[in-house]
Amino acid sequence: MYRIDNQISIEEFISPFGQLDPKNRWVKMAGMIPWQELEPRYAERFRKDNGAPGLPFRTAMGTLIIKQLTDNSDDEVLLNILENPYHRFFIGLHEFTKTPPFTQRQITNFRKRMPQSLIDEVNEMLFKPQATNKTDPPDEEPPTDEDLDNEKPEDLPANEGAMLFDATCAPANIAYPTDVNLLNEAREITEEIIDTLHFCVKDARKPRTYRQEARKRYLTFIKNRKPRKNAIRKAIGQQLRYVKRNLGHINKQLQKVPIDVLTTRQQTRPETIRTLYEQQETKYRTKASAIPDRIVSLHQPWVRPIVRGKAKSSVEFGAKVSIQMLNGYAFVDKIGWDAYAEEALLIPALKGYRKKYGFYPKAVIADRHYRNRKNLDFCKKWGIRLSGPRLGRPPKITDPTLKQLERQDASSRNAVEGKFGEGKIKYGLDRIMTRLKKTSETTISMIFLCMNIKRRLRELLSFLWIWLKSCFQLVDYVDFVDRRFFVGVRS
Repeated sequence: MYRIDNQISIEEFISPFGQLDPKNRWVKMAGMIPWQELEPRYAERFRKDNGAPGLPFRTAMGTLIIKQLTDNSDDEVLLNILENPYHRFFIGLHEFTKTPPFTQRQITNFRKRMPQSLIDEVNEMLFKPQATNKTDPPDEEPPTDEDLDNEKPEDLPANEGAMLFDATCAPANIAYPTDVNLLNEAREITEEIIDTLHFCVKDARKPRTYRQEARKRYLTFIKNRKPRKNAIRKAIGQQLRYVKRNLGHINKQLQKVPIDVLTTRQQTRPETIRTLYEQQETKYRTKASAIPDRIVSLHQPWVRPIVRGKAKSSVEFGAKVSIQMLNGYAFVDKIGWDAYAEEALLIPALKGYRKKYGFYPKAVIADRHYRNRKNLDFCKKWGIRLSGPRLGRPPKITDPTLKQLERQDASSRNAVEGKFGEGKIKYGLDRIMTRLKKTSETTISMIFLCMNIKRRLRELLSFLWIWLKSCFQLVDYVDFVDRRFFVGVRS
């Protein structure tokens, strides 16, 4: 079941502190988001004939926005909503009371029920610029990829606008993975599973795991601050044998005891540990330096190492995020847990731009990874300028105009780099604290949505300042409004 929320104004909100200030940022943000239009999409995730009524979309989305904008934990967010009347108004409550509107556990359910696709849809609905000279009729369906391939450049209007592309890594909240630590953790988990299964078969003899000896050898190894390669290899071999023995005991116990006696988390661990054992055993036997699809966390087995080559850390462990920027607003293109080539997303993004606005962008600002032959040929066909140096050997004589243009493109790329820095410093993009795969993707998309909301608030403040300035200095206010807000992709 699902409970539909009704819109509430600040005059209707009941508070012992008096009427709310309409200039408050939370009041402005509440009026910025079309809650009622998005209610049906969120209601689709609830059953109509079973369960208690779910909380409205405004309550769920508003709580997640408050969490990302304040960068607090779930319990702190609940306390803020309990103490702050503006937070209560923002999530759609009608009065300020001393009782919490929901529990801390429900915030986790909000993330589970709020998919990444819905957040990206909200982001595009609010901040995608609207073209004023779109050639396609409003009632006509957007062209398909086959239609775009059959088009000719002379049949389309002139290109307008600019797109910025880049990718980064959103590290997960995991310990730095080492082979010995992963195997020791796998050994401890298998010992817990063996104890749980043995408790259900009381007449059987408890399997021998040598846990005290294994723990002693592990502690002896980690006390060495700079172990040699031979010591590392010896410790890995020891832990591999302990894990192998424990997995064999678990297989025999599961023949006598149903797997249902284990918790939900314990039921999935043996399969992950078997995969980890196979990877580490292969690496130990072949002395290989790399493992495909390497598991770096038993608690989050979908996390993969992402090679970045940065000065701070050459390898990061988390999700790879590709974004595109239009008029200073960031939109997520793809969130992947495996390393992928972000330059392959350029052509689909350009086709999506054409479907939405009726023309291609005039320029694409990206780093040199995007300048491969396929992307260059596509951009050359449709008259799109792709930033960066040309392929091949650099010329002996550099054109000053091209050099200045490259300098301007490098300066323009600071916007997307600054967006990543803003997300990692202020909004928690540098360490995703959620533990599940879907909730981590929801958190990443929510971070970019909140950054766009904050940018819109700054633009509204700038809009108000220009309006006040126009009252005294006769600034062309109408021209400013047209250029700043309504032209969109032509700026």
